[in-house]
Amino acid sequence: MPTYVVCDLEFTSWPGALEQDWAGPGQLREIVQIGALRLDDAHTVVEAHEALVRPVANPRLSEYFTGLTGIGQEDVDRHGVHPAEALGDFLEFCRGQAVLSYGNDMVVLGENVGWARARGDEVKSGFLDAEFLSIRPWLNALAPATKRINTGRLWHVLGLPRPFAGEEHSALFDCHSLAAAIRHLCGRGASLPQGIL
Repeated sequence: MPTYVVCDLEFTSWPGALEQDWAGPGQLREIVQIGALRLDDAHTVVEAHEALVRPVANPRLSEYFTGLTGIGQEDVDRHGVHPAEALGDFLEFCRGQAVLSYGNDMVVLGENVGWARARGDEVKSGFLDAEFLSIRPWLNALAPATKRINTGRLWHVLGLPRPFAGEEHSALFDCHSLAAAIRHLCGRGASLPQGIL
């Protein structure tokens, strides 16, 4: 059965960081949460992956980030794993698959793998046999109302039922929102870009 992966990342942020492209002093896009779903050719979820990650350069989460995502310092301190472990596990989940995100998640992933390796950490699985692609241009072209919408609100803008428990800016919820949008558009006759399935 052919499958593909949709993923979403939540990473450290501060007020104005997005507008400044994280150019402020000490601001890095360190991954704090990874969400991913493996979907079959009917765009149905067959497996899920989720991880909390302890940031290294900025181990204290900003109030802005916590307000946005609902992820608190205690959550990360208790349940977060080391970045190299989380990245390796995620990349293993993606092995041999097309991996779709709604934006630049693959750039952020690459930054975090680079920082881990620069620290001397081993990231198992590497980028072998996985093809990363932003599905945003495809989705926005088919559903122009989504152009200014974040991943977690896709389901709402498309008039779909809430796809999963939780709220936007939670990585796994955002993955379910993206999967619901893909399933909806393909159910109306659209085809995913070539090479995904």
